Amino acid sequence: VQRHLVGEIIRRFEKKGFKLVAMKLMQASEELLKEHYISLRGRPFFSHLVKFMSSGPIVAMVWQGQEVVKTARMMIGETNPADSKPGTIRGDFCIEVDKNVVHGSDSVESAQREIALWFRSEELVCWKDSREHWIYE
Repeated sequence: VQRHLVGEIIRRFEKKGFKLVAMKLMQASEELLKEHYISLRGRPFFSHLVKFMSSGPIVAMVWQGQEVVKTARMMIGETNPADSKPGTIRGDFCIEVDKNVVHGSDSVESAQREIALWFRSEELVCWKDSREHWIYE
């Protein structure tokens, strides 16, 4: 939010053909972020990441589509922005690991766990995207 890139990130996912099914602007607590990033707890940048992510508003989103987790990871780029290719979100907009612009789940199982952390089931909106027949068989 602080970098004014929310629209650009949404645009990239929509242009790829993914469907937005949940989104909210919020101030995440350190407790929620520690639970969200639990797999990174032992990493040297963990405390800086939690502090940074709790320092301002964030936009939590859930995207739906064929192979969305795998494809989103490719669109987002590597965890270390220095290893991310140009054209990826991190390659284009990130410099430091702990000043992350975007998070993407690393597996379907992680996505399910993370969605449950950030959203209540009634906040997920099922809707029919009229473009689906142009995107999927």
